[in-house]
Amino acid sequence: MRHELSLLQRFADTFLKDVNLGVLLINPSFEIMDISDMACRVLGVMRDSVVGQPMDRIFTDLPAEHQLVDRRILDGIVVRNHAMSWTNNRERYELLVDSNVLRDDMDRVVGAYIIFKDVTNLRSLEEQVQRSDRLAMIGQIAAGTAHEIRNPLTSIKGFLQVLRRTFQDQGMNRESGYTDVMLKEIDRINQLVNEFLLLSKPKNVTFEEVEVPKVLREILPIINNEAILHRVVVQYEAMYGLPKVVADRELLKQVFLNICKNGIEAMGEGGYLTITEKVDREERKVLIEIHDTGPGIPSFVIDRIFDPFFTTKSEGTGLGLSVCQRIIHDIGGHIRVSSKGFGTTFTVSIPFP
Repeated sequence: MRHELSLLQRFADTFLKDVNLGVLLINPSFEIMDISDMACRVLGVMRDSVVGQPMDRIFTDLPAEHQLVDRRILDGIVVRNHAMSWTNNRERYELLVDSNVLRDDMDRVVGAYIIFKDVTNLRSLEEQVQRSDRLAMIGQIAAGTAHEIRNPLTSIKGFLQVLRRTFQDQGMNRESGYTDVMLKEIDRINQLVNEFLLLSKPKNVTFEEVEVPKVLREILPIINNEAILHRVVVQYEAMYGLPKVVADRELLKQVFLNICKNGIEAMGEGGYLTITEKVDREERKVLIEIHDTGPGIPSFVIDRIFDPFFTTKSEGTGLGLSVCQRIIHDIGGHIRVSSKGFGTTFTVSIPFP
């Protein structure tokens, strides 16, 4: 019996270290008795600092709806495949949580367990497929109609410029102002058409080995100029020896510029925009994190920001992030976003050979 218990204990210790699941064991006082390595990584805690500590004290700052587990679990409440989002520093996880009580031979509650699976990649893939379907449909419509829209717009713009010059020569300032408004609106329509065309498969994409740091350094002056207008400070944290990726250089510039511009505008007046280079050699991916110190993205909005035509800007088209997502997906990468209400982080992940 003692030998069997020893083997069982050894298995339990090995299981908690090796299993790719978040596992927490709770005693009747709602204190953590043990925790797996994966749970520590996702929750952003150190094992030695949480074992023996009350759950309420460890996650005291979290509102009730974001608590990983309810104290009522010790009353026998069973949770199966409960979906929830968890944000750890700058990373956002999608989790499926199971929990139940542990009983002894006398059917007395001696504790509880919480097990969760990280399904972030699975959910991301599902959302990617759904968005790709929508973007493909929009792209097909755009490709067929964009040129038909552009041709008359070019004629209208040309005649308006002639009229404006005539009005200016005759001192008709009020009429000249009207043409300025119309020309500005035509430029806005042209910009929208251009974004539509990017949703269809780009025809002149040039895939080549690209040094991401070099791409970032080329656009930093543009980002800095935009930041100065909003009194924002740009911080660039470079990493030596970042692997090259296979991508279209100009499209990568568009992705980084769009995300940085969104971050700067989200902060309003003042703040910090931090661009950080990282590499995940295990997953063979280059990671570019773009973090702003703005107000954050509300939880009821964050899942929709990559949807076509969804925007919180009064003059936005809602296509910018959709296009960015499409560009990165086409080279096998993904864009993730996390927000805790005091800033937002976009992580652009690009595979390298």
